[in-house]
Amino acid sequence: MTTPDQVYERGIVGAGGAGFPTHVKMQAQAEVFILNAAECEPLLHKDKELLTHYADVVIEGMKRARTMVGAKRCIIGIKNKYVDIISQLSRALPAGFELAELRDTYPAGDEFLLVYDVTKRVIPPGGLPLNVGCVVNNVETMFNLGSDAPVTDKFLTVTGAVRSPSTLRVPLGTSVREAIRATGGPTVTPYTVLLNGVMMGRLCDNLDTPITKTTGGIYIFPADHPLIRRYRMSLDEINRIGRSACDQCSFCTEMCPRYLLGHPIEPHKAMRALGFTLEKAALIVGTTYCCECNICTMIACPEDLDPRNVCIQDKALVKQMGLKWEDGGRAIEPHPMYEARRTPTKRLVTKLGLTHFVNEGPLVPKALETDRVRLPLKQHVGSPAVPTVSVGTHVRRGQLIGAIPAGQLGAPLHASIDGKVTHIGEYIEITA
Repeated sequence: MTTPDQVYERGIVGAGGAGFPTHVKMQAQAEVFILNAAECEPLLHKDKELLTHYADVVIEGMKRARTMVGAKRCIIGIKNKYVDIISQLSRALPAGFELAELRDTYPAGDEFLLVYDVTKRVIPPGGLPLNVGCVVNNVETMFNLGSDAPVTDKFLTVTGAVRSPSTLRVPLGTSVREAIRATGGPTVTPYTVLLNGVMMGRLCDNLDTPITKTTGGIYIFPADHPLIRRYRMSLDEINRIGRSACDQCSFCTEMCPRYLLGHPIEPHKAMRALGFTLEKAALIVGTTYCCECNICTMIACPEDLDPRNVCIQDKALVKQMGLKWEDGGRAIEPHPMYEARRTPTKRLVTKLGLTHFVNEGPLVPKALETDRVRLPLKQHVGSPAVPTVSVGTHVRRGQLIGAIPAGQLGAPLHASIDGKVTHIGEYIEITA
């Protein structure tokens, strides 16, 4: 039987988000275990491909997770458009496993929405799925848990303006440049790269950036694509334009997924607060519960303003000022229009100018090979790993090269290729 200690030793972290160490979740006790297979960022196909080709490994990971957390129910939350995968899983699921078919909306993969859609339980503001008896993990995390080896590889989709959009399996520490090259390279010049998503991603201006345990996707876009122009706006521009142009229509709030879930988040008040002094900071207390999904900015705002980044700034301000939201004892209940105001993925793709990109990402059967990797010591929530090797050490794939200090949160790091350690700093470089 797999134990949380073994999960820790293998270096498993949440592969689809911030990289929270999985062994901590496996120490909890919960009634329901949910597999997050929603994969709602446009053009990404990594989780779908894993379920298509490695469903047995993912299910094995779920079995182990269910045993560790003592769950009575195991539920796979997957979009109803994946008819073939649902049919395949239906035949393979063991007793006690269920399928929950989800609408094709964004952000269906937000765990707060997923838990509600699957169980009709509302996680309290600032809470965790565990508060309502649930533990949630994503597909690749369960693939890693179902494998009897340390985490050395990463699955990710390379998409957008590339010759052959694909899902790749690459050694951790492989450069973004090599992953793009493996899909035939860009079809446009000049181009710009986004990592992890068009809605919640970040710009990547250095193609030598290493792929980590949490990298889920690489997007290539023309440098003048509207999305890229938006990502390059400075906070000064965002605030200045927002202060002068926001007409308080409140669409950003009315379409906010967490607001629709009943949480105290109102982006239009954060926009209103741009025009006031800090004495008016009480207007923005609710921004603490913003999940940064970007619906308010990319879909809701008719003025093309950026409520999401205003909320992100205000979250830091609220924390600095020590302000806290008081619920007054009221129950958290979803908005009556919760279902009607969900954002269809097709609408999102059209609005973002993505319709002319190939929306496919088949898994390349052969894993990518590389002769050099750079493994950041911090690929997870918590403390960075401390090197257990030195420059000149010869290592084998799967060998421990970074440990977490006793008593601190984190996940160990393992060599992703055979080779010699050629650099140690913020990352460990291994050359084959």
